[in-house]
Amino acid sequence: MRIEGTATKPGSLSKGSLLVRMGFIGVVVGGTAILLAWAGGWLTPHALTPARFVDEFQALNGEHPGFRRNHAKGVCVSGYFESNGRGEALSKAVVFRAGRVPIVGRFSLGGGMPEQADEAHTVRGLGIQFALPNGEKWRTAMINLPVFPVRTPEEFYELLVATAPDAGTGKPDAAKVGAFFGKYAEAAKAHEVIMGQAPSSGFENTTFNSLNAFRFENASGARAWVRWSLKPSAEPGAATAGGNEGKNFLFDGLIQAMHRGPLQWHLMLTVAKPGDPTDDATQPWPADRDMIDAGTVTFDQIESDDTSATRDMNFDPLILPDGMAASDDPLLSARSAVYSQSFTRREGETKNPSAVTPAETEK
Repeated sequence: MRIEGTATKPGSLSKGSLLVRMGFIGVVVGGTAILLAWAGGWLTPHALTPARFVDEFQALNGEHPGFRRNHAKGVCVSGYFESNGRGEALSKAVVFRAGRVPIVGRFSLGGGMPEQADEAHTVRGLGIQFALPNGEKWRTAMINLPVFPVRTPEEFYELLVATAPDAGTGKPDAAKVGAFFGKYAEAAKAHEVIMGQAPSSGFENTTFNSLNAFRFENASGARAWVRWSLKPSAEPGAATAGGNEGKNFLFDGLIQAMHRGPLQWHLMLTVAKPGDPTDDATQPWPADRDMIDAGTVTFDQIESDDTSATRDMNFDPLILPDGMAASDDPLLSARSAVYSQSFTRREGETKNPSAVTPAETEK
């Protein structure tokens, strides 16, 4: 019903409507500014933000422009994932349909020093991107530890601070480390589990674990909580206590193994039972849990960070295909945010040469 004398011209607004709309825009802009300020830590300087995390990594490892703030030293690989179709029982994700999809990945060592010498006990990482035929991507970042050292982002930050090298000795202060493990019982238990696992002799025979749980949903709508691992086809020989292996001995060994032929891992999906923790990566699930071999990861090409687009890839653990979703583990959102902060910083910096050069990968 039209009331004479109250109509407005097309495209015009009454004074009251204009004020309301301007007020709404102000709220949206102001809210966005508050979110950006929070992300940068401007409003809450003592809050734990992604920026503070990355700042702490830089304080521990020094400034290394163009490199990741953690897992700075690495080498890039490519190949394919051959699904056998068994994973479809758990997830409708296209990646688990029988067939082959291309993958790229990056082997790395924990720590923010790109020139560090390889050590057998240094944490080893493997990030992979699966490129699915429907245009989706699945990215995962795994490490070789059997459990994660801490339960929450706050604990991880405290662990970084507690294990920072002392200026005088160049080693962590034993009293600070002891106080940390005394404060967090679950971290102390996780430390025992980690120390009870001897590292393998090289990247090529290392098992890599997701550690965090994820929610899978199949085509029928059935849901399951899953952790995954990559189990190597190569024999898991133990690392030797050397010292004469050379600065890049782990990467050199991987390169030599790749030149002898493709390297393979089995993608193993471990299914939780009711009561298994899905929000605590410090706790292993019992060894008798059902496991599904979903297919084989094959790497047949290797190249230096310097020549691969994978160097600049953000292996965000929350880039997931339909049929997979994050669990309630608080580490997942924190990892995603910190990875993004590290990625943003290094993308604005000059790229410096990798310790594993293009000439080295071509040997």
